[in-house]
Amino acid sequence: MGAEVTVSFFGVRGSTPCPGPAMTRFGGNTSCVVVERRGEAPIVLDIGTGLRGYGLSLDAASFEGTVLVSHLHWDHVQGLPFFPPLLHPESSVRILGPPEPDRTFAEAFCEFVRPPYFPVELDAIPAAVSFADFDRSSLEIGSAEVTAAPVPHAGATNGYRIEWPDLVVAYVPDHQQPDDPDEVAPSVLDLTAGADLLIHDSQFTPELLAQRSDWGHCTPRYACTVAERAGVARLALFHHDPLHDDDSVERLEAEARSWELPFEVFAAAEGMTVRF
Repeated sequence: MGAEVTVSFFGVRGSTPCPGPAMTRFGGNTSCVVVERRGEAPIVLDIGTGLRGYGLSLDAASFEGTVLVSHLHWDHVQGLPFFPPLLHPESSVRILGPPEPDRTFAEAFCEFVRPPYFPVELDAIPAAVSFADFDRSSLEIGSAEVTAAPVPHAGATNGYRIEWPDLVVAYVPDHQQPDDPDEVAPSVLDLTAGADLLIHDSQFTPELLAQRSDWGHCTPRYACTVAERAGVARLALFHHDPLHDDDSVERLEAEARSWELPFEVFAAAEGMTVRF
């Protein structure tokens, strides 16, 4: 094993932030996960409202790193303007994500970081912020090979595979469960195959899925199906529904742990760090 890798959860909710006294154990911020290998710049997976807490946790005022955005729904991007290091002129942030059918990822992203939706445009922010399309391809980020591939959801959506020779972290935060619960998209299996850690959508109970079958999410049972088919070592249940308080998430976690599974499963929680 090479240098230590940490995977830290700063936001684990889906759809909308949901702070409150019933959400203290798992947190109420939306998707934001930080992958760090010692000696290298961090890779940030999605920039929901959890990004603000990540920025406040940093020792330095400036920041240099890469952001991988899965898709442009609000719960995955709305934290960017509130990331404190963006106020530092020495910060440099590269943001990658899937293009829309009729415009680049940058053009789509910048549509909502401007008046009247936000007081200023990104060009007015002191930090250097750049954008690039990242779709159905791989590139090197630090010592890792990072692969983006499409995931069934509502609109253009990426999943990501971050791979070193000794470790794989896979990230599939939003995933539409198919009608056939045994079917898994080939692109998802390619992203997740043999992962040491898979972070996967588990937003809906079976009852919620029946009511919202086309909302683009899945159940913990289906997340476990993906994990088992892919042969992963650990599964983090992620993108918890705002209707699910701490006790509800704990029940879903306990239920998943009661199944006979060939891997470890746990519910991701804000403030949790997994170390390799």
